[in-house]
Amino acid sequence: MTVLSPARRTRPAPPLLRPRDTVLSGVGEGLARHLDWPVGIVRTLFVAATAFWGVGAVLYLWLWVLTPAEPVPVRGTRRTPVAVLLLGTAAVLLLLSIGRYHNGTGRAWLPPATLIPIYLAIGLALLAGVWSALVDRRDPSRGERHDVAARIAATVLALAAVPLFLDAADNGRENFWFLMLVSALGAMVCAALVWTPTLVSRYRELQTARVTAIRDEHRAEMAAHLHDSVLQTLALIQNRAGASSEAGRLARAQERELRAWLYDGDTPADSDLATDLRDYGSALELDYEVVMTVVSAGTSTERASGEVAAAAREAMLNAARHAGGEVSVYIEGSPGSVDVYVRDRGPGFDPQAVPADRLGVRESIIGRLRRIGGSATVAPGAGGVGTQVHIRFPGGGARG
Repeated sequence: MTVLSPARRTRPAPPLLRPRDTVLSGVGEGLARHLDWPVGIVRTLFVAATAFWGVGAVLYLWLWVLTPAEPVPVRGTRRTPVAVLLLGTAAVLLLLSIGRYHNGTGRAWLPPATLIPIYLAIGLALLAGVWSALVDRRDPSRGERHDVAARIAATVLALAAVPLFLDAADNGRENFWFLMLVSALGAMVCAALVWTPTLVSRYRELQTARVTAIRDEHRAEMAAHLHDSVLQTLALIQNRAGASSEAGRLARAQERELRAWLYDGDTPADSDLATDLRDYGSALELDYEVVMTVVSAGTSTERASGEVAAAAREAMLNAARHAGGEVSVYIEGSPGSVDVYVRDRGPGFDPQAVPADRLGVRESIIGRLRRIGGSATVAPGAGGVGTQVHIRFPGGGARG
């Protein structure tokens, strides 16, 4: 009797998950990890249980459907070429059936059971085509070219069964031709069904494009109407109330939200640096008496989650809190670098005179950029009016 060590008795069993890199589906390997058994024993038990009225196969399929895969961000791959094995088996069955139903001595009775290899070959070809379309096409180790080749081979094999059925009809009983005609038509239908997943996906794409076109048309009509009424009214409120007034700031925020809803569409904007700073500037306008203008030029790979974005948000917050009025944010990007300028027209300040315990500018802006290999400077604005914060990252935002 084997005595388990205390460490093994207290160790919790890993969750039942199917690995992504598998031989077929990952059921055997996932169950072996969960039970802490050798994977060879688990696979042997599945095969042995299949001999008892298919219990092992049913249990395998049941676990395949209900067991989740490992939560990793990449698609898995299967080392077993299932479609190729199915196509090879179908081809062998068809080759063994060639000439089997022609004896050269006149009509002879052929029992339907002798046609089972051809029916199996057609079924395997159809299964290979469906497997390739639904599974292998999304497998990173195979892809679209493998899928197209597999489905072409499945179509050829299914159509190759048609002359075998016709040959069997010529050598069977008088009433045997009808069964063979139906079988030949069934083989052609199976050849067409191999391409059903592609037809379904194309139909869905056409339906999606049609719905999108109708939605865009309605959105354009609504945008034209709102532009002539609501948006102009909000712009008039801003001009009459003043840029820094409460009514003006609320009207400006509503105008931006309405324009984003009308013109951005259903697809959310990429979380890039410019989009993030525009959204942040709109939020600051609701909390402070400030007008944020964000302008972007060029292209940059810097993302909203990067250190450059964090430093720019801190500079915008300082400008809104201490300067107010009009604040401009200019983003100049290129594949090799990104520059952000935050300018205000406030009273300005001397960075050297900031107390040591005030870490907003010193650490959140200058120190943050220095740690990632960039730079940040705080200087008076043009003509000595206000303050300008210049944030520069020469890596193009690769670390963002």
